[in-house]
Amino acid sequence: MRKIIPVLAVLFAAPLVAGTPGALAKEFHAGSLDISGPYSRATPQGASNAAGYLTIKNSGTTADRLIGGSSDAAAKFEVHEMSMDNGIMKMRPIPGGLEIKPGQTVELKPQGLHVMFVGLKKPLKQGDHVKVTLEFEKAGKVDVDFDVTGMGGPAPGPKGQDMPGMKM
Repeated sequence: MRKIIPVLAVLFAAPLVAGTPGALAKEFHAGSLDISGPYSRATPQGASNAAGYLTIKNSGTTADRLIGGSSDAAAKFEVHEMSMDNGIMKMRPIPGGLEIKPGQTVELKPQGLHVMFVGLKKPLKQGDHVKVTLEFEKAGKVDVDFDVTGMGGPAPGPKGQDMPGMKM
């Protein structure tokens, strides 16, 4: 009986350990593009839009472009940038999409580049998963699952905060 218990412990623990990296860092692939860490934040009741964040790495030899996408969670999907103009923060769609050059890693994050879910069909709640189809000019379409984190909370993963110096 003593020999069986350690063997059973290893058999039950192995899937948990093996599954841990995937649970900590979701990754998706489209052509030469590696997509990681997709997430959004919970929205208050009545919110009509939400932002989504992710990292895209181009390990290929030619540029590609995130030109759009879709989601069952929203009526419309847009690729946006934020900028400051005379002290006013502005957000707008990126005409022609977001270019990812060869060897480049582009991080879509709060207060910068991001995707927008416009016309939400229901509020996003912490723990939800938003199914999204990203569309790239060359790599084509790829299905991605965005995790929904707490409202105003830090980004998931090892980096923790997306606004240094701010306590959340």
